[in-house]
Amino acid sequence: MSGLISPVIGICFCFFFNICFSQNDTTKLKTPEVDIYKSACKLLDSAKYDEAITLLKKAIKIKPDYTEAYNKMAFAKIKNLDFKGAEKDVRKAESIKPDNFDSKKMMGIIYYETKKMKEAKATLDSAIKLNYTDPEIYYYQAKLMFDGKANQLALDACTRALDLNPNYLEAIFLKGEIRFNMKDYAYCIKELSDVIKMMPANNPNYEAYKIRAKARFEIGDFKGSLTDWNIYIESFPLEEGALILRGACKIETNDNSGAIADFDAAIKINAKNPVSYNYRGVAKGENKQFVEALKDLDYAIKLKFDYAGAYVNRAAIKFASKDKRGACEDLNRADSLGDEMAIKLIQAYCKQ
Repeated sequence: MSGLISPVIGICFCFFFNICFSQNDTTKLKTPEVDIYKSACKLLDSAKYDEAITLLKKAIKIKPDYTEAYNKMAFAKIKNLDFKGAEKDVRKAESIKPDNFDSKKMMGIIYYETKKMKEAKATLDSAIKLNYTDPEIYYYQAKLMFDGKANQLALDACTRALDLNPNYLEAIFLKGEIRFNMKDYAYCIKELSDVIKMMPANNPNYEAYKIRAKARFEIGDFKGSLTDWNIYIESFPLEEGALILRGACKIETNDNSGAIADFDAAIKINAKNPVSYNYRGVAKGENKQFVEALKDLDYAIKLKFDYAGAYVNRAAIKFASKDKRGACEDLNRADSLGDEMAIKLIQAYCKQ
């Protein structure tokens, strides 16, 4: 009997063998669409959206009802600003699997990016009911609120997003923007400094430097502001507004010749902006080029007859040129336009 297997044992053994063989065979089943999908997700993480779309199309060709692939393809198309294509993919995903969270989230983002704010709010609110632990939902809610001037609500939504993902760079940046709008400049600078430290070197967010430059100017950190403007303008040398604001920083740091050069560059870009002439007049006045300064301020006022600040600055140049009557006339004009500094200067210098 030692070399024989009983019928019962033999049946059990065969049954066990068949189960094991079946399980092993299942694990060997090929799912190429999943492998392609995973490769596409890696490309999305690297911002290679066109390549990711190509792979996702291959995955869908293998598995036409691949909901996740349609949603990821919609995400890639959103990044490529192809909102019509993205919506088509989302609708396909919803037809396969109605009321799935990712499709609702993608659709909410599409509505936001195409300025359909009511639809965006309703869709994002609906998506949160399906998944309240997704930071991107709160980020887009914050953007909606920020656009609607509801700064505190936007800040709260950003905080929720960052509670779920503390390294969410876009949410930190948005929080910095909100803080700037709330004139909370110290916190704004902190948030944007965090963004600048964390952002990838090969894909910097120059807007963070731009807003931090403005915030530093507001708190009187003119050297820090100038440093940020230098970094920003190196990449955007033809941005008129940036040149004007850097010029203002240079006036505050007594680099009046450097300021004049920035205003010259801004005027070359746009010869009809009174702000450039106003500030260039101030810089020339600081360099005691009074005749040239008056020409710039006269032209600023010619371009904008109700430019209160230009009247105040022209008054300062006229005082320096010993034209007290002309200076006081300019201050009275500035006062009539609502300039807060003008009345103080009138009381100090024009009462006699």
